[in-house]
Amino acid sequence: MDFSSDVFPALLEAGKPVFGSVAEGYWEDVGTLSAYLRAHKDILDAKVSVRIPGFEVSTGVFIGEGVEINHGVVINGPAVIGDNCFLESGAELGEYSVLGDGVRMRRDGHIERSVIHENAYIGESVMIRGTLVGRASDLRRGVRCEEGVVLGDEVFVGENAVLSSEIKVYPFKTVEAGAVVNSSVIWESRGARSLFGNGGVTGLANVDMTPELAAKVALAFATSLKKDATVVVSRDSSRAARMLKRAMIAGLNAGGVNVLDLETASVPLTRFHCRATLVSGAITLRLSADDPDSVIIRFFDRGGSDILEEQQRKIERLFTREDFRRVRPADIGDIDLVPRSLEQYALALEHTIDVKRVAARRFKVVIDYSYGSTSFVMPNVLAKLGAEVLVVNPFASTKGTLGFDRDEHAAQVAALVKASGADLGALIDPSGEQLLLVDDHGTVLTFDQLLFVFLDLVCDNLLGDTVALPVTVSRAAAEIVESRGYKVLWTKTSAAALMEEADSPAVGFAANLEGGIILPGFLPAFDAAAGLLKMLDLLAGRDVKLSELVAQAPSVHLLHEQVITPWEQKGTVMRTLVEQTHGREVDLIDGIKVHHDSGWVLVLPDPEEPITHIWAEGDSAGDARTLSQEYARRIRQMLK
Repeated sequence: MDFSSDVFPALLEAGKPVFGSVAEGYWEDVGTLSAYLRAHKDILDAKVSVRIPGFEVSTGVFIGEGVEINHGVVINGPAVIGDNCFLESGAELGEYSVLGDGVRMRRDGHIERSVIHENAYIGESVMIRGTLVGRASDLRRGVRCEEGVVLGDEVFVGENAVLSSEIKVYPFKTVEAGAVVNSSVIWESRGARSLFGNGGVTGLANVDMTPELAAKVALAFATSLKKDATVVVSRDSSRAARMLKRAMIAGLNAGGVNVLDLETASVPLTRFHCRATLVSGAITLRLSADDPDSVIIRFFDRGGSDILEEQQRKIERLFTREDFRRVRPADIGDIDLVPRSLEQYALALEHTIDVKRVAARRFKVVIDYSYGSTSFVMPNVLAKLGAEVLVVNPFASTKGTLGFDRDEHAAQVAALVKASGADLGALIDPSGEQLLLVDDHGTVLTFDQLLFVFLDLVCDNLLGDTVALPVTVSRAAAEIVESRGYKVLWTKTSAAALMEEADSPAVGFAANLEGGIILPGFLPAFDAAAGLLKMLDLLAGRDVKLSELVAQAPSVHLLHEQVITPWEQKGTVMRTLVEQTHGREVDLIDGIKVHHDSGWVLVLPDPEEPITHIWAEGDSAGDARTLSQEYARRIRQMLK
């Protein structure tokens, strides 16, 4: 009820006396967004006698306690920055903007004439103008809010979403990534963001991935297991992962599950011990490769493989319902360290190769460990191989991991290989899962070339009769395998699906197009250290240089394109494509793969983003481009 439009007219209509009085001071009815922002502007213009908290560092610019402002931040006053805010380099705070306590503003963000309430997160390259953002709201990279937008408390806005002028999003709602919102989001139910995404549970450290949430997720995982089960836990060297791992250990113990703590360990080492110690599963925490402010929690089953969707749904259901098992004090889980974990792993790696054969070749190698924990184990193995090794970044470092640039590191390795005359160079990513090679000429291998070289070598003596490859891999890979008398097992594109197939006794080798190498005889999962050692063994066995194999590798023309596709239209797109491709050879292993005379096209909806992926391979670059553009055109036509 409003006094001006409801109460006063009713009093006058009833003949009741209504009086007015002129008082000194300031009055503003803040019942509308424009009035609310105007009140803040008047305060900042000193039209109102209000004491603004904080220290006035320059005319009209007030900064609270515990604020961290990086070099390169631009602040155009008047403006207010509350206590414990963080502004990253490149951020710009325009005039008449107010940040509540605990607001985090990432690089290249721009806020102007807006009020941001406490504990909100403003991602990189977010543009906000004339907007009110509620408490603890989360705006991800590339979001744009036009004049007059109001976001309630705890609203989540996905990447690159656009909120048009004057729209309102009520508290606790979710705006999907890439959405263009032209009308207010009021009654729609909250878009349930799945707990699990590609590879695990991901969130911004201390924003949506908090110790409280980590403990609850661990308690849900513990509840899905039998009481008194044992789980291996590891992390990378980051403080965020260390903090959250401790919270997860507490959650596991509270659910009656014991913990074997590997402390700082690579992902393959964690998988190995999960498999070797016959535990019920494993958890590893590490900074996300895509966003150094995010932490990813990955769950493995008793065999060291990523847990399947069925168990993910079970954990998510327990988490959502808070249907946790809380045991008696006497049944609380225990914590132990894993004795001689590195020695066991190193010894198992040695058994995968012919040590004498490799030692006789006396390789000269350059290795960049990318500040990851693979550096803890490899020196012991390489020392027994008689190899001359030049090591780069051989220690775990959070700072180094945060600034990791694969292309830059690869270029450095290539330069060192050429300067030193090394036989090859290797770049192992911080997680220890992805491998990138440099040949003796200093040429950085593409992931296609890496795969082709491995296939050429392993098919000399494959343990098994099958090679597992994702459906996105070039048909040239299948030709290499089949020409040697072996079979190709095409799998879904996810790493979990590839690893699941790699655990089959018939599969002797598996790989993807991102540097992931799987040697099932050792571990049915990506392991860059095992892949590097196997490459040395195979080169020694054939007595050939890596550059010679690269020169023989086929040239391929493979393109990848993305088309923004609203969630509600994804099903229509896929159904229509199936109808349009009637009569052609089609594979439905993952998405729709359509075979043409000049190549093939794979159309696959993204499971997490409003995006449809298009992969196309052609006999020439022009054929691949034509196929990709044709299917992108078809999808965009369906969306009109």
